[in-house]
Amino acid sequence: MALTQMALDSLDFDATVALATKVAPHVDILEIGTPCIKHNGIKLLETLRAKFPKNQILVDLKTMDAGEYEAEPFYKAGADICTVLGASGIATIKGVIAAAKKYGKEVQVDMINVPNKEALAKEAVAAGAHIIGVHTGLDAQAAGHTPFADLAAIAALKTGAKISVAGGVKAATTQQVKDAGAAIIVAGAAIYGAADPAAAAAEITKIAHG
Repeated sequence: MALTQMALDSLDFDATVALATKVAPHVDILEIGTPCIKHNGIKLLETLRAKFPKNQILVDLKTMDAGEYEAEPFYKAGADICTVLGASGIATIKGVIAAAKKYGKEVQVDMINVPNKEALAKEAVAAGAHIIGVHTGLDAQAAGHTPFADLAAIAALKTGAKISVAGGVKAATTQQVKDAGAAIIVAGAAIYGAADPAAAAAEITKIAHG
């Protein structure tokens, strides 16, 4: 079984809450995307935490420096998972891990634009990271890239950490991603771009949980 994560990427506060209301019953994790959290701030996290107590919430901070200092307020406000960029280096990653430990929460290391993903994944997990994020960003997707090669490489390490996969995942590829070793399957446009976001989320989760 894999968990599903819905990426909330809108800058509009009310639209984000409205979309979360539609999809929350059909996904495991609500992700506040990086542009969304930058634009709306910690108030959005507090609002979603209060409205959706049954869902995990990931805040996609993509922390690049001052790891503990930046992440701690978000864990304190109810985030279950915060992200730190693998490219930030192990000292910053360890800072976010320290903040997570204070609140009994989890850290995801985002491997976007990391040149040696396997080496960093092993180092981050040894330091206490819980999730390795295989992430093909929007710009890379537009250039035709997919996360499958990186997923295979990270899964082959067998670090014991969970692997999250994001980057153009949809219902048609969910089973492939799950079979390749993903423990968390992230969908954004496949859900919020659908005519019926709730139905799209339910379809992906059914495959992931199946």
